[in-house]
Amino acid sequence: MAHTVDVHVGKRIRQRRWLIGMTQQALADLVGIKFQQIQKYETGSNRVSASRLWDIGEAMGVPVAFFFEGLKDSGDHPGAGSQYAAPDLLSDKEAMELVRSYYAIPENQRRRLFELARVLSEVA
Repeated sequence: MAHTVDVHVGKRIRQRRWLIGMTQQALADLVGIKFQQIQKYETGSNRVSASRLWDIGEAMGVPVAFFFEGLKDSGDHPGAGSQYAAPDLLSDKEAMELVRSYYAIPENQRRRLFELARVLSEVA
C-alpha cells in the first residue's frame, strides 16, 4: 500500500507537470528515465528518491519543497504515518485547466477577471 506522503508527492508532480503543459514523456526525457516510471511516481506506487525528486524539480522549475506543500502533521510522533495530505482542490482536471488558462491571460486582464470572479462569488 502506498504511503500518503508518496501519493501526495506524486500528485504534486502530476499537477506541476500538467500546469506547465509537459507530457510524462517530456519529463521522463529530461530526467533520464522511462515515462512509465513517471506514471508510477504520479500514482504513488513507486517512491521518488531524493536525488530523483531533485532532478524532477529542476526539470519543472520548482524547488524540492514544492512537492511537500500541503502536507499536514496530525501531531503524532514522527514516522508513525502521522502525515496526511490536505484536501486537494487542484486534483480535479477541470480546476487545473482553469488555473492553466487563467495564467495564460495577460496580467492586466487577469486582474480584472479575478475581481469579477470575486464579486460573483460574493453574490452567490
